Amino acid sequence: MNPITISAVTTHIVNLFEGDELLRDVWLLGEVSNWKKASSGHIYFSLKDAGASLSGVMWKGNAFRHNWLPREGDQVLAHGYVGVYPERGSYQFYADEIRPAGRGQLYAQFEALKEKLAAEGLFDAARKRPIPAQPRRLGVVTSAGAAALQDVLRVLAQRWPLVEVIVFPTLVQGSDAPGQIVAALEAVNRFGQGGSLFDAGTLWVPLDTILLVRGGGSIEDLWAFNDEKVARAVAASRVPVIAGVGHETDFTIVDFVADLRAPTPSAAAAAAVPDRWELIEQLRAVRAGLIQRASAEIVWRRERLDSLRARLRRVSPQRQIDLSRQRLLDREDRLHRQMAQRLAALKERLAFGQVRLQSLNPTAVLARGYSIVQQPDGRVVTGPEGATPGDLLRVRGAGGGYDVRRE
Repeated sequence: MNPITISAVTTHIVNLFEGDELLRDVWLLGEVSNWKKASSGHIYFSLKDAGASLSGVMWKGNAFRHNWLPREGDQVLAHGYVGVYPERGSYQFYADEIRPAGRGQLYAQFEALKEKLAAEGLFDAARKRPIPAQPRRLGVVTSAGAAALQDVLRVLAQRWPLVEVIVFPTLVQGSDAPGQIVAALEAVNRFGQGGSLFDAGTLWVPLDTILLVRGGGSIEDLWAFNDEKVARAVAASRVPVIAGVGHETDFTIVDFVADLRAPTPSAAAAAAVPDRWELIEQLRAVRAGLIQRASAEIVWRRERLDSLRARLRRVSPQRQIDLSRQRLLDREDRLHRQMAQRLAALKERLAFGQVRLQSLNPTAVLARGYSIVQQPDGRVVTGPEGATPGDLLRVRGAGGGYDVRRE
């Protein structure tokens, strides 16, 4: 007995698998089950038929390149190779491409039209127009009874109730759908351009944005949005178009031609209008900023005004007037003091003169007992020679006067 290792057996099996040309390049037909997308982006699944099941994996790089990926229970055509996973001692299918079973022709048409329109530049970012930030009116092109329409209306009402919504109903599935979608897009572009579109005699205002939406479905369900006429109508639209067709993993030709692609109808509605609560918060922030700036400006202006007032007070004529008035008052006080001193000196001189005058007053001499002898003509007799005997003389004393005759 010559036992061998598990690794040796596994290596041998790996070599067998890798040496088999069939297993290295194979298309498998089967039903998808246990479909799971990991957080890493890799996809794990099983392919099964009535007699067997095969585990499979698609790495995230290959998955990212797909416009369509299956769901649980879908019949698919999967391309890849079968290999051995040594750590588990199991074999599995490594897929690099998955297509819907029986739909290869549709996908061939899809890819052919995609390449054609891309070559014409219909997918170029340069031709895409910006979506109005705050539209007044929106046109919604979809089925009037679709759940997608209700989702769109609900999102618009929640986010931006100011917008007016006009629905242009059309089929979104079936052979008649492409023609109706084209007609609806043309009607949106004619809206508000005159002609027969009047409401109570008033011309309608043109629309700002078009929402071209429908819910998810199979590739056949969404095929109207892969129609060349629909794609060219979207490209020719004068009004910007937001496409929200299917689910996040669904891609149609319209998605590439539209001015903006949204993963779902609800996402298309959210992309068409702003969020009023975000704008309210922005307005509040702007208001707070304006108040802060205004307050700072007022403080600065007030300080500047105080400074100018101080400078004005320093150079103001009132200041010069106040200084001149103060000088005048000081001079007036000095004059008053000088006049008072002069008057006091004059009073003192006057009093001194009065004393001297009083001392020289003849009446004062008379009060001491002296008398004055005068001739009738008023001449004072100062000695005997001043009068002859018999002259009538006038004698004045302190008590009065009287006449005498010289003997």
